[in-house]
Amino acid sequence: MEALLYLIPIAIGLGVVGLTAFFWTLRSGQYEDPKGDAARILHSEDKPIVDADDV
Repeated sequence: MEALLYLIPIAIGLGVVGLTAFFWTLRSGQYEDPKGDAARILHSEDKPIVDADDV
């Protein structure tokens, strides 16, 4: 029972930190364009890697 005196405030504190981080990401626009991010992954403009043997 004595452990609950420590665990409950820690759990509430972590929950508040998590909610604060979530609302911060909402306000900063992290979730504005999820479909655009998915499309950018598929259309990468990276150059192909060339092996040293092929040069």
